[in-house]
Amino acid sequence: MIKLLASDLDGTIIDNNNQVTKDDLNVIEKLNNTTVNFAICTGKTYSMTKDICDKLNPTYGIFGNGTQIVNLKTGEEIKRNVISNEKAIECLKIVSNSDLHIHIYTENKIIAQQQLKYMAYRNYMLYKDQVQFEVVESLENYIKEKKPNILKLVISGEKDLKKLKEKIEKEEDLTAIQIRKYNEYKDKIINQEYEYLDIVPRHVTKYDALKQLSQYLNIQNDEVMAVGDNVNDIEMIKYAGVGVAIGGSYEEVKGVASYVTQNTVRNGGFAEAVYKFIKL
Repeated sequence: MIKLLASDLDGTIIDNNNQVTKDDLNVIEKLNNTTVNFAICTGKTYSMTKDICDKLNPTYGIFGNGTQIVNLKTGEEIKRNVISNEKAIECLKIVSNSDLHIHIYTENKIIAQQQLKYMAYRNYMLYKDQVQFEVVESLENYIKEKKPNILKLVISGEKDLKKLKEKIEKEEDLTAIQIRKYNEYKDKIINQEYEYLDIVPRHVTKYDALKQLSQYLNIQNDEVMAVGDNVNDIEMIKYAGVGVAIGGSYEEVKGVASYVTQNTVRNGGFAEAVYKFIKL
């Protein structure tokens, strides 16, 4: 019996036009009237997702790929992890002489160095009415002066970031999730191909956060269902007793899922998964 359903947002419930299908909205309404704990599990920060949280009405939220776990009914912050200012500055120094784009996420701001590009620009297009955006000449100086609580740091560019990922994880003891947006996974919001590193504290991932939430609720992993589409969903899908990849997911995600929906995010893949595994 499923007691906890954790779902990614982008590409799983929210499509490229930032819309949710009627089928998914209907099944979520039914789900919220059961005893199943519904949790969204996203790389976005809490401030970026407040509107969609109000719309979907989940009980729990895992944000920033695991940097925050929040009880959305009570407002209780169950867990918070931040990148130290010192480690963030060291990451900035590693890429200081490159053409890579850098931005950071705080509680209610996205701060970019010199301009909005790639993921920062995508988020601006989607969330400019919900989140404050700031462009600074030097992120290093900003961090030294403001001493912000950094939930995550993102490095973007049009080159292979695998070696940079390895360097940051080895030298700075952080977790760097590499996501490529090429070919069929091209970023259609800004009509551009690129890849990026989502950098968070060590041992902070959707998997770690889902495991922590399960323990908090005293739920075993075989009572958990996880749904996603992107590479940052792989470990949580493997952890869950029922791991689902939405149709159109990255091939690596499909490879670890126990079920792949026939429908994509655009025609109710999430609803298909819920109806298959949860009695409503």
